[in-house]
Amino acid sequence: MTENNPLQELIARRIAAAGGWLPFDEFMRLALYAPGLGYYARGARAFGLGPGDGSDFVTAPELSPLFGRALAAQVAQAFDETGASEVWEFGAGSGALAASLLAELERLGRPAQRYVIVDISSALRARQQQRLAAWPQVQWASALPQALRGVVIGNEVLDAMPVKLLARLGGRWHERGVALAPAPCMPKTPETPVNRAQAAIKTKASAMPGGPFFVWQDRPTNLRPPVEPEEMDASESERGMAADVVTEIHPQAQAFIATVAERLRAGGAGAAFFIDYGFPEAEYYHPQRRSGTLACHRAHRMDGDPLSAVGEKDITAHIDFTAAALAAQDAGLHVLGYTSQAHFLINCGLPALMEQASLPERAAAMKLLAEHEMGELFKVLGLATREWPALGFAAGDRTHRL
Repeated sequence: MTENNPLQELIARRIAAAGGWLPFDEFMRLALYAPGLGYYARGARAFGLGPGDGSDFVTAPELSPLFGRALAAQVAQAFDETGASEVWEFGAGSGALAASLLAELERLGRPAQRYVIVDISSALRARQQQRLAAWPQVQWASALPQALRGVVIGNEVLDAMPVKLLARLGGRWHERGVALAPAPCMPKTPETPVNRAQAAIKTKASAMPGGPFFVWQDRPTNLRPPVEPEEMDASESERGMAADVVTEIHPQAQAFIATVAERLRAGGAGAAFFIDYGFPEAEYYHPQRRSGTLACHRAHRMDGDPLSAVGEKDITAHIDFTAAALAAQDAGLHVLGYTSQAHFLINCGLPALMEQASLPERAAAMKLLAEHEMGELFKVLGLATREWPALGFAAGDRTHRL
């Protein structure tokens, strides 16, 4: 893909229409989800086991079907506790988790009467339809209904929601956004900022092939992270105008959780389980994490530059699970528990499933539990319309650390 690709041109036009500056959450939304152009909308294979299969990153359901089988034990219990009989999965990827869940729920004698996938990517939806053709109860939706009675599943869905970037410069908070890189031959006296941005698009397209297309630009803001990071000492402040803190806040993920909560309450009963990488608030905004958590994934390698190779790589940020839990509580849900993925899967019976598996299957499943792999970095947050002792949090619950 060349530097002047259609997605970059689309984003450049949006920057021009916005007066020369776009907040990062809007840039991230376009980079990931612009119809037919964004990373998740382009039809390429994102999920896999390694760069050899053309994928960019691995997810737990792709790594081992035992992940979905263990999760099914929690879903079956949620069916019993809520009286629900349907699952709503957000961001179903290749359909691997749905396939494992559906098969195991049937084996447990608690089949899902309806399994609804909400995925805005038409390319991924086509892959899911092919993989899940054997289950007639699987349906697809573009949005939540006004009332929902069921079990909501979100595996690595919150981390892909656009985030706002905040940077502290000289003791003042700024919102970090995206502008067009300076280009030669700019008009000397553009009439408006929009004219200036439009001229930059045309100039870059013709005069700067291969050069940087987008740059960071900060603007003062009243937005703040929930925890104010410590001030740098004098020696660190010698960096001049460089930001001493760059971090993220997650208004879109919080709004999403609040919407799920409202629809579950309207339906009368239900539960939700979100599995993702992240931290409680105190760890998320710890002084040692001054550069934030924003990262990009491509060919199973990670980098920190979302402004390059736009549309060709994933852009993510870790989850502030405290903010997620508070959003759910404010919308009327109860927190069933919060723990590491390792504790959750062990509680849900993964060790017994591993005993019945082959040696290669056990080795793959161990990555779900190992601290240096996915076991500790990934967390699980359980929510419900009423409190009950959820199986996945029977041991190792960390709700007190939220």
